[in-house]
Amino acid sequence: MNLKLNKKRTFLIGFAFFGILLLWQVYDAWCPTFLTDIFANRMYGLTSAELKSSDPAKILNVQWLVGIIMACDNVAALILLPIFGRLSDKTETKIGKRMPYILTGTMVAAIAFPLIPVFFHYNNIVGMVITMAIVLMFMMMYRNPAVALMPDITPKPLRAKANGIINIMGYFGGAAATVLGIFLKLSDYINVTDRVDKLWIIEIPFLVASILMVISAFVLAFTINENKLAVELKDEMAEGEKYAAIATPVSDDGVMSKENKNMLMAILSAEFLWFMADNAIGTYIGNYVIYHLNSVSKATMILTIIGGLASVIGFATAGMIADKVGRKWTISSGLILTFVGLFIMIFIHPTNVVVGANGEYAFPTLLYVVWIIKGYGMALVHNCSFPMVVELCSSKEIGKFTGFYYTASMSAQTVTPVLLGLLLTKAGVWGVLPVYVTILMAISAFVFITFVKNIKGGSSNAKGLEAFAGED
Repeated sequence: MNLKLNKKRTFLIGFAFFGILLLWQVYDAWCPTFLTDIFANRMYGLTSAELKSSDPAKILNVQWLVGIIMACDNVAALILLPIFGRLSDKTETKIGKRMPYILTGTMVAAIAFPLIPVFFHYNNIVGMVITMAIVLMFMMMYRNPAVALMPDITPKPLRAKANGIINIMGYFGGAAATVLGIFLKLSDYINVTDRVDKLWIIEIPFLVASILMVISAFVLAFTINENKLAVELKDEMAEGEKYAAIATPVSDDGVMSKENKNMLMAILSAEFLWFMADNAIGTYIGNYVIYHLNSVSKATMILTIIGGLASVIGFATAGMIADKVGRKWTISSGLILTFVGLFIMIFIHPTNVVVGANGEYAFPTLLYVVWIIKGYGMALVHNCSFPMVVELCSSKEIGKFTGFYYTASMSAQTVTPVLLGLLLTKAGVWGVLPVYVTILMAISAFVFITFVKNIKGGSSNAKGLEAFAGED
C-alpha cells in the first residue's frame, strides 16, 4: 500500500492549532505585562509606567509574583492534560472521541477570555487571576484532544509531514494575534497614566481571538468526521505501523518495551528543558522589551512575526532534513541553532536612542536576527518531537501519550516562570533572562544528543515544500 498524506484533511485539522496558538499568543503577549502593572500598583501605589520613570529597579521586584501567577495556572493544566488525554481515548460519541472536549473547551475559554483585560482595567486582580485560570483549564480540555486528532487519523510515517502542516496553520493563528498587537499597541495603554477611555486598546485583541477561536473550532467540527475516518483509514493506519521509527514494534495489547521506554524518557527529559527555555522567553519577552530595552510593545509583535516566518520555513524544510539525517539529528540541529541565537542575545543591550513619543528607545536590530535563528531552530524541534512521542504508542493510547508530551511541556511552564522571576528579582538585572535560557537550551541539546537514538522508519519524510503535497 502506498501511503499518501491527504493535504485537504490535514489543513482542516490544522484549524485546531490555529485556535490554540491564536489564544496563546494573545495570552502570553499581554498577561505578564498586565500582572506587572497591577502588582506595581498594589505594592508601590504607582503604575508600571510611573515606576519605570521613577525607580525602574522596582519593576524587577514584582517579577517573582508575575512568575508565580503565570505558573499557578499551569499547575492545573499539568493535572488536567493527562486526564483529558486518557478520557478522550476512552470516549465514544456520535461526533467522535475528541470533538466533545474540543467544542466544550473552546466555548468556555472563548467566553471567559475577553474578561481578562476588563478585570485588569478595573484593577480587580482576583477576578483577573480567576479568569486566567478558567481560560487555561478549559484550553487544556481543548488542547490535548485537538492535538491527538492528527495522529488518530494519520499513519505513523506521515506524521512529521502532517505535523509540519498543522503547525504552519497554528502560526497563521499566532500571526493573526500578532497583527492585532501591532495596531493596538499595549505600550500605548501601559505607558500612560490616564487610561479611563483606553480599555478598547487591550480588549479588542482578546475579543477577536475568542471569535476566531470559535470559528476555527466549528470549521473543524463540521469538516472532520472522526468516526467515519476511523473506519475508512483502518488499513492505512495498520500499514503505517510497519514503517514506524521505533526500536521495537508496538501493539494495541502489548507491554511497552524497555528500549521504547528509555527512548520516551530521553525525549521527554530534553523536551522539559527546551520548554523551560522557550517558555521563559515567551513569558518575559514583553516585559523585557518594555521595561529593559525601553522600546514600544509593537516591537515584540514584529519579533513574533519574524520568528513565525522563520518557523514556517523550518516546518516546510524539516521533513527534507529528517529524510536525510533522521528525526534525532533534525531536532538536534534545531536545538543547536536555537542555542546559538540565544547566546547572541546575551550581548544585546538598550540602544539609548530615543525615537518614541513617550521616550522609548530604538529597538536593537540584532534581536530580530536572534528571533529568525530561534524561530527556524525551534520549528525543526517541534516538527519532529511530537511525532517521535506518539510513534511509541499504539492507536488506543494516542491521547495518553499526547498527555505525556504536554505533561513535560506544562511542567516546564510551571517551573520556569517562578524560577526565572525569582532570579530576576534576586539579581536585579534583566540580563539574567538570556543567560538563563541559553544555559537551559545547551543542557537540553546535550541530553537529547546523548540519550536519544536515531532510528529511521521504512518510509521517507516530506521533502521541502512537499509538506504541502498529497491527495486532495
